[in-house]
Amino acid sequence: MKRRHFFGATAALAMAAILGTAAMAQDKTYVIGVSIPSATHGFMGGLNWHAQQTIDRLEAAYPQLDFVLATAGEPGKQVDDIEDMLATRNIDGLVVLPFESEPLTSPVKAVKDAGKWVTVVDRGLAQEGIEDLYVAGDNTAFGRVAGEFFKGNLKSGAKIVVLRGIPTTLDNERVEAFEAALEGSGVEILDKQHGNWNRDDAFTVMQDYLSKYPQIDAVWAADDDMAVGVLEAIAQSGREKEMWVVGGAGMKEIIKRIMDKDPQLPANVTYPPALISSAIEMTALRFVSDTPVYGRFIIGSTLITPENAERFYFPDSPF
Repeated sequence: MKRRHFFGATAALAMAAILGTAAMAQDKTYVIGVSIPSATHGFMGGLNWHAQQTIDRLEAAYPQLDFVLATAGEPGKQVDDIEDMLATRNIDGLVVLPFESEPLTSPVKAVKDAGKWVTVVDRGLAQEGIEDLYVAGDNTAFGRVAGEFFKGNLKSGAKIVVLRGIPTTLDNERVEAFEAALEGSGVEILDKQHGNWNRDDAFTVMQDYLSKYPQIDAVWAADDDMAVGVLEAIAQSGREKEMWVVGGAGMKEIIKRIMDKDPQLPANVTYPPALISSAIEMTALRFVSDTPVYGRFIIGSTLITPENAERFYFPDSPF
């Protein structure tokens, strides 16, 4: 009985300490900037949706937090947004998903040099060690899981083409892991070009591939928006029965076709746009609690097949 009483007293003291810390934190308002690419394609549309939902939820839960959200359609605009957040809003922290790694490195470093908290999401900067927290999907696993699927489902001598994303560190990680997973398979990569995670660009790249290569057995689109463009180009060429396509990120339309066992879409690899929610929430914890949130937070990648696709199908999602 005494033991139970002691535990209750300890719990009460702990709760009082937590409430006291929260009360102290509320004496100051913290401004957190969130800088992300605009909704130029499906994945970013989903990411923008999750970012706004998370900000709305956190502002309601924590009156001491004020968020500044800015979206950009190209690197120069994102640089301007971040410089403005620092100069005119005096942000205490920054959550940034770089449009491209190289041009965003210097302005993000300037935020860090000003003594602010920095969380980098998804696409790493060109210089290591700037950020306090890095949140991303497992880009190495994303490429490796796809490469292992190709290796296990193509015969030696098969010919494939690859569509890369925007030039970034994460794109390099994905492609290098994909190629490493294919080693020893005898599968030949005919070509690799940047489709920029954009369905129109991917359509153009795939048209070029189809005109240049009479034999293509499979396509690694490495992104579901690019996969949509690739599939349209293949359909227009009338070569649907010659090749299958693997994208990535779990777009609901793609997942539904995998559920229905569409032979053109045998598999997919997860990379959830909701990772921005994890980044914003963990950054918020930095300012409203003593929770240690620095370091690296990596979200795993899973192979989606007809056998498990239903687990990853969210019809009400924007992506």
